[in-house]
Amino acid sequence: MSDTFEAQGTVIAVGLLAAVAVMLFGVVVSPTIAGVDTMVAMMWIFAATFGAMSVLHAVVGQYNFAWGHGGAAFGWVLILLESSSFSVTLGLGLLVLSGGYIFLLSRRSERQVVDADSEADQLDS
Repeated sequence: MSDTFEAQGTVIAVGLLAAVAVMLFGVVVSPTIAGVDTMVAMMWIFAATFGAMSVLHAVVGQYNFAWGHGGAAFGWVLILLESSSFSVTLGLGLLVLSGGYIFLLSRRSERQVVDADSEADQLDS
C-alpha cells in the first residue's frame, strides 16, 4: 500500500488544486465558467476526485476503500443533480456514511501498519 499512498496524495492534491483554481477564477474573473457556477464546478471536481480515488483503490485491490470512496463520489453526484429533496438527503447520508467508513478503514489500516512494524522490530532483536 505504500506505493498507493503516494498516488493517493497526488490525486487528492490535484483535485484540491483544481477546485481552488476554479474558486479563484470565480472570485477574480467571473462567477461562472461556461455558464456553470464556480461553486458547482468545484463540487463536481470533488466528486471526480472521490471517483478517481475509488478507481485507484480498486486497481490495487483495496476494494473496501474503493467502495468507501465510490459511495462518497455517488453521494456528491446525487447532491449535485438535485433532482429531488430525497436525492439530496440520500446524497448527504452517503457522504456522511462513506466518510465514516473511510475514517474507520484508515484507522484500522494505520493500526495494522504499526503492529507489523512492532512485530518486525521484535524479530530483529
